[in-house]
Amino acid sequence: MFFEEPLSFVKAFIDDINDSLKNINPNAKLSMIQKKWLTFCCMAILVTNSVCWAKFERSSLVHYSIAALSWMFRNSKIKWNLLLHASLRVILNTYGIKEGVLVIDDSDKKRSKSTKRIFKVHKIKDKSSGGYIMGQSIVFLFLVTPIVSIPLGFAFYMPDPGLTAWYKLNKKLKKQGVPKKKRPKKPKRSDKYPTKQKIALNLLNEFKKYNPIIKIKCVLADALYGTNDFLTNASNIFDGIQPKIPVFL
Repeated sequence: MFFEEPLSFVKAFIDDINDSLKNINPNAKLSMIQKKWLTFCCMAILVTNSVCWAKFERSSLVHYSIAALSWMFRNSKIKWNLLLHASLRVILNTYGIKEGVLVIDDSDKKRSKSTKRIFKVHKIKDKSSGGYIMGQSIVFLFLVTPIVSIPLGFAFYMPDPGLTAWYKLNKKLKKQGVPKKKRPKKPKRSDKYPTKQKIALNLLNEFKKYNPIIKIKCVLADALYGTNDFLTNASNIFDGIQPKIPVFL
């Protein structure tokens, strides 16, 4: 399917996002070129049902080249993180959403065994085979409401390589009968590799920061997030609500 001009509602959506961006940070507003590029990309996603520069190029009747589209994505000074929150504000306002339930979960995505260039790819336990695969771990935040459910944000998790190496060495030395006092001490976790619980708290804080008027009834997560630190901090972020850790997850 091809198109020459974006539909009016797509243009209106980008205009609303730009207004929302200016409310968050006046310095983050979109330039005319950025608005035009985002409008085209949104339209191309609707038409091709994908995020693919090659398909975008074809759908535009080669009016936009792959190189130009990807260059804009890689080099544009768009405030991507603020763009996400600005678009969420537009959706929440459009649907009149004032309250909901936050859901935290994580998912592993399998990648090629030989990959080296994908962000935070690492060795992951494969539940289906019992072996290991190369993949990415993603922690995500979701808002569930009676009207609509919306993904709010995500972040990549990766184990601390220093801790991983220590666990491996410690296990080996322990098996060899080396006393604990003679084994290397456990290193401190690097701030570059936060735990999944810490990542989830950061996502909750970001949502609260940019959407303070949304009333959160509870925060729902599985047993992995059932630590005292996570429960206490999640409760404090949303004025003392009680996070819920279902036993069946």
